[in-house]
Amino acid sequence: PTYRAMASDSGDRHSTLKRCLGVLRDARNDSEQFAALLLVTKAVRAGEVDAKTRRQIFDAIGFTFPNRLLTSRQPPAGCPEHTFRALGLTLLACFCTDPELAGHSQILNKIPTLNDILVSPCNPDSTSMIDDVYQCLSAVMATTRGPRELVTKGTVSALCQAYVNCGYGSDRALTLLLGLLAIAEAKCWQRDAPHLLAVLSKLSDDFLKAEDMTKFELCEVLPRFIPLSPPLTQDSQGCECLHRLYKGLANILGSKLSQSQRDPALKLAACLVQACGSEWIPAGSAGSKFLALLVNLACVEVRLTLEEPDPLEVEGKKEVVTACYVLIEMGIQECLREEKPLLEDVQKMQLMRIMEEAFGAVIFYLRQVKQEELQDPFVFASVRILGAWMAEETSSLKQEICELLPFLVCYAKKLFKEGSPAASLPQPELVSTEGSGLPRDALRFLLPGFCHLTAEDRPRDILISEGAPALLCEYFLHQWEVLTSEPGSLTPLTSTEISLQTACGIFLNLVVTAPDLVRRDKTFSSLMDMLLKSLPLLLPRKDRLVLAANFATLGLMMARILGSSAVLQGTQSAKEFFGAAIHFLSQAHTAQADPSSDGLAATVSPAYASAWADSCELWFLGMQALAGCVPLFPWLPQVVLQAQWLESLSELLAHVAPASVDFELISAFQGVLVELARASKACRDVILSHHGREWANLYGMAALEQCLSEQ
Repeated sequence: PTYRAMASDSGDRHSTLKRCLGVLRDARNDSEQFAALLLVTKAVRAGEVDAKTRRQIFDAIGFTFPNRLLTSRQPPAGCPEHTFRALGLTLLACFCTDPELAGHSQILNKIPTLNDILVSPCNPDSTSMIDDVYQCLSAVMATTRGPRELVTKGTVSALCQAYVNCGYGSDRALTLLLGLLAIAEAKCWQRDAPHLLAVLSKLSDDFLKAEDMTKFELCEVLPRFIPLSPPLTQDSQGCECLHRLYKGLANILGSKLSQSQRDPALKLAACLVQACGSEWIPAGSAGSKFLALLVNLACVEVRLTLEEPDPLEVEGKKEVVTACYVLIEMGIQECLREEKPLLEDVQKMQLMRIMEEAFGAVIFYLRQVKQEELQDPFVFASVRILGAWMAEETSSLKQEICELLPFLVCYAKKLFKEGSPAASLPQPELVSTEGSGLPRDALRFLLPGFCHLTAEDRPRDILISEGAPALLCEYFLHQWEVLTSEPGSLTPLTSTEISLQTACGIFLNLVVTAPDLVRRDKTFSSLMDMLLKSLPLLLPRKDRLVLAANFATLGLMMARILGSSAVLQGTQSAKEFFGAAIHFLSQAHTAQADPSSDGLAATVSPAYASAWADSCELWFLGMQALAGCVPLFPWLPQVVLQAQWLESLSELLAHVAPASVDFELISAFQGVLVELARASKACRDVILSHHGREWANLYGMAALEQCLSEQ
């Protein structure tokens, strides 16, 4: 009777709550506590509890009583079976509105229970329980430990099931999933890929079928459900989702759209490109038209935005233009693709012209960038996409790019030396997070373009005058440190390794075209010193043969120019470098059985075969450079003798069929042999003792024959 009177009391509800809390504290048995609790939960559900009262409720009952309610299976007489559970959940939801309590281990331990309730069949009279579960999960996700606990305790799969089943509150399940994916996408897909794929399947189906604004709203949601790993193309269900997304986007982009409708569609397309390249676009006429339309729209958007006097006044435009950059980069790759191309030649030519106009707009924008804007991730994205264009298209916009070079060098230098606190842009993200591909590494994306430009007089002079060689050398040394700190495993080419190889290409261009610069600039002395020490460490790594070829050839060509340098005067590091370079050059060819005859043929060594396409030209350059080094370093023939190269080369040439050795290879061998025979009597004697005159005559090595005949 006391509680009925309290419940019907029309006076101050706050004083009623206080009386109930007193009863909760002083209750002599469960019945009294339960009755008071009914009144408390009624007030909680009515939203009449402030923060102070909420804390008083917690102080009065703690976690013990809600825990008992959640585990109790015996409801009061005449009550639904979930009565106790519902009360317990209401109290937990009440406690969770306090951020400190939401992250408490007692709440986190209840996550599996909350998950179970989500995936259980929902009766019409138990919807309040579902509301309380979502309130608890939302509060937990807002805490520091919450997202990790939710992922590891199975909430992702529970939310996926709740959404796919379209039960009560499924829209809240989707909201929570989006939040978790934003925080821990990789871990979510790692643990719950099948369930997330089921959500993507439903979303893509809804996307394809929708004929109203829902279609455009889904464009905003879908990117979060497109993983970078594992690739959707590896799974039949994933492929079906991609096909539905392609068809849905084709429907959208083929229609007349407002900007607010087009932007989300372009961002979704960019997200698909980042995750799957162009694999989600089917081959054939329809696919090629769609791809061309996509790149065309992206170019138009870039021009419309960046050619404005104040191009990025609307902050939201940065995100959509960044998405367009992703689509344009795909356009560049597809225009260059020769094997199974999606585009026809006419389409490629049209797109190259359209993309050239878009890059004119990118250059126009970058020329306006102020000093205080250099840390903006959008500037980085713009430099990156321009780098992709410069890497492939070397003839267009030459004048404009030359004028922009001082800015590009200054920008790359600033980011490299200072580091960049710039956060990556929201999805779609243009910046890789692998290794050196952090936002500060603008040089990584500019190197291929710089490699082309250093082969030409005007851009090379600009790069030199802006201090690019010193910056590149410093960057090169840093990348070498990064590479040597990586675990030694047989992995695909890392961005670090590719950057080192490309930088070697730039230095080789400078060695050939600007030897005076190499001679006078101390930068190159530091580089030479680094190459002397690093090649012996690099050569044993068979998976890095191309990089070793770059280091060896660059070092040999620089040694010809820096011959008087103290570090090359018979020092231990110089001898070890030349020993390693000779090892690289000497092991490239071997004798193997010739299937077309009974004899032996000279072929590329098996260890070099897979890398030969990328290192063949470097090998010939290296042989030429070694021949040039022999007269400069009196100690060098002794290094050759210690390597026993002359013996193995004589044996190779004496045993293989002369027809199997092409003229270029004969010329390379002869160049080195002649210099060794002239510089060292010991080398000459070894060649003669291994029938050098005979095989020199056999291979038409006239210069070597003459040298061996002289006294």
